[in-house]
Amino acid sequence: MLLPPDPVLPAGYAMRPMEWSDLPGVHALEERLFPLDAWPLSFFEEELAQAGPEHDGGTRAYRVITGPVPGDAGEGAGTVVGYCGLMCVPPLADVQTIAVVPEAEGHGLGTAMLQWMAIESGRRRARDLLLEVRADNQRAQALYTRHGFEHIHTRAGYYPGDAEAGTGRVDALIMRRHLLPA
Repeated sequence: MLLPPDPVLPAGYAMRPMEWSDLPGVHALEERLFPLDAWPLSFFEEELAQAGPEHDGGTRAYRVITGPVPGDAGEGAGTVVGYCGLMCVPPLADVQTIAVVPEAEGHGLGTAMLQWMAIESGRRRARDLLLEVRADNQRAQALYTRHGFEHIHTRAGYYPGDAEAGTGRVDALIMRRHLLPA
């Protein structure tokens, strides 16, 4: 199978494997971006412990994007501005998490991470890449649809609502992108 090259990032940004030393910053970003359903730090630790090459038994792969935070002159090029994680147990792969700081949205970082996860899933021989997204997150749904994901199922009331705002639980949309012919 001929795989596309790794995604190209905008100037000043780099994608690399997530390291243990990234976890405090990644977790702080997770809590900022997903206040209603943020993963606890222990989830990231458990996921990273399962990361590694498939031939060594690794079923997970995690990446961070580092670079400047647009509009914030005080942040350096090494700042984590995005992260993503993938679980792959062929024939399926699953997007575990994907996030970009709002200040860096619109620079193609989410696209680069989705492309990397599709490429890595293909390298690991997955036929399909799955993800779930909050039904109230239209921006993310649009990104996934642009990159070939289709809505295949709904999990009613999967995500917590905002108790302070008086909103009830929110559905999860399950989306799939075919990677390889069946």
